Amino acid sequence: MNIALSGTDDAPSDAAGDVAAVDAVDTGDEKHRVLADVFGFPGFRPGQADVIDTLLAGDCTLAVMPTGAGKSLCFQVPALVLGGLTIVVSPLLALMQDQVSALQLAGVRAETINSAKDRMENVEIWRRVAAGEISLLYLSPERLMTDRMLAALSQLPISLIAVDEAHCISQWGPAFRPEYSDLSRLRELFPGIPMVALTATADEVTRRDIAERLFGPNAKIFVQGFDRPNIQLAVTFKADWKQQTLSFVDKHQGESGIVYCLSRKKTEETAALLQANGVTALAYHAGMEKGQRDDNQDRFMREDGIVMVATIAFGMGIDKPDVRFVLHTDLPASMEAYYQEFGRAGRDGSPAQALMLYGLGDIRMRRQFIEQEGGGEDRRRQEHKRLDALLAYCEAPQCRRQTLLAYFSEDKPACGNCDLCLDTTPAVDGTHLAQLALAAVRDTGQRFGASHVVDVLCGSNNEKVRKFNHNRLDSHGSGKGRGKPEWQSILRQLVAGGYLELDMEGYGGLAIGLRGQAILRDEDTFPYRPDATPMAKGKFKDGVKGGAKGVLGRTPKTAKSASLEEQNLSERDLDLLGALKALRSTLSQARNVPAYVVFSDRSLADMALQKPTSVEEFAAIHGVGQAKLKKFAAQFITVITEHNY
Repeated sequence: MNIALSGTDDAPSDAAGDVAAVDAVDTGDEKHRVLADVFGFPGFRPGQADVIDTLLAGDCTLAVMPTGAGKSLCFQVPALVLGGLTIVVSPLLALMQDQVSALQLAGVRAETINSAKDRMENVEIWRRVAAGEISLLYLSPERLMTDRMLAALSQLPISLIAVDEAHCISQWGPAFRPEYSDLSRLRELFPGIPMVALTATADEVTRRDIAERLFGPNAKIFVQGFDRPNIQLAVTFKADWKQQTLSFVDKHQGESGIVYCLSRKKTEETAALLQANGVTALAYHAGMEKGQRDDNQDRFMREDGIVMVATIAFGMGIDKPDVRFVLHTDLPASMEAYYQEFGRAGRDGSPAQALMLYGLGDIRMRRQFIEQEGGGEDRRRQEHKRLDALLAYCEAPQCRRQTLLAYFSEDKPACGNCDLCLDTTPAVDGTHLAQLALAAVRDTGQRFGASHVVDVLCGSNNEKVRKFNHNRLDSHGSGKGRGKPEWQSILRQLVAGGYLELDMEGYGGLAIGLRGQAILRDEDTFPYRPDATPMAKGKFKDGVKGGAKGVLGRTPKTAKSASLEEQNLSERDLDLLGALKALRSTLSQARNVPAYVVFSDRSLADMALQKPTSVEEFAAIHGVGQAKLKKFAAQFITVITEHNY
């Protein structure tokens, strides 16, 4: 293996990189050398070697791997083994720049040509690409698929093409981007060149679509699995979303997190709410001025303890490893979208939490969105099925993770790390309650919303009830023994379970579905979770005060904020870790890169535990390749040595 390293480097910024292309001989041996010498890892994670071997054999492949499983190495390692030029297609400038910065610090000759750079800088980068001085070139699909770029690349020795965030190419994916569809031409434009498509989010339909569009019938598909066991999953209904948000975020003081909101207005409102309560929160949505939006994203990526409040415009490709929580204040669009969004937490493998709030209004709004977005009847039907799957997850009777993974055709035992596993209160037979609710819907003409149906059940005598003479119905007052919040929960669970259907014309009326009709005929049952109601058992959960408004229902226990590595450190070791993080922060700021690009938290924890005092010992630290050894060993060893005295 031929790795050329140049010059000591303590300067504030780095040149394009130092690792030349590998003179590949025995690719099986070379891949391990690249992994160790360039990236500083002792071995491959599960699934990585299979994808790499397929590409080294010259075949095309789709790799579906969970976030944090190391998808990038699946094309970065073979790129260096094969030599020549690897083209990486990525959807976001920020993602491209962070990956390029990380590769450059590892000594890899990587670059990106994009609209954020001035013309002269892009011209100079292209000169180096054409001269064979760059190993990996990152491009957006829009820039790659121009006639001029394709013609220029056709003259170069391209060894590999990688398409990141590949779900964007599928019309069935959670984030379809029309500009990605043109990538289907690549196999004709560059015949014989191995290609890899990578994503963390693709069900079976989406996987088949991606493979067919990019590779045709001849492609290998590797599905590593979808489980993210370090993320504690929880779902609860909306009682008072503002209080629920404050309560949840308060448990994660000083930690990085993401709060997702459905609208731009709510995003601004929530960020202001958190700021007013002492949280360092920033807003991010497509309606903001681009400069402010970019500044907020940069702060989130580079600083600790920032909470980003955002629409789904934020997130794709966000590679910040220490996000400790994700909160959805509204129902996501689908199971795939939800998986992708909460998957931005805990990329470092340490404990993290994901909480979703939802209510009947969310379900109605999502149904409306599907009907209004167009795309044909098949598209709408598929999207309604996807939403049905998400609602089934929200109202799962047992282990939530099992329901999630089953959607992706993965069978797992109960996880022990979701709200349903941690709260062992079982569902009860709520068939009689369902019959009362369904009878009220039937008697009122199947055209009124949940609030009015609840009023009828509880025997209210307000103006609207009297106006329609619903105070004279047999079902009026039939549910008096239970409060309005409990009936709201019952109706929500009936909708989620398909017993009731929401009016699609926008008025939110409830109608009885096929399963509901079966309930009324005593041909089906309704498993009900009474502990999901605000006043269940007369107790508040998690010590939330202020009456029912602050109750979170099935809120999980707080995840430990310490990483798995930090949990093994003594108090003195933790002091050293703090000093190492301070040095890392100084170095990252000088280079204008996120801190984790210099070294991951795991690498620093390994330093604090092993306390290397020589270059040889420092080389054995997790994530220390040859380039980082040369750049950083002396400074970190100095901090470690001073701390030991």
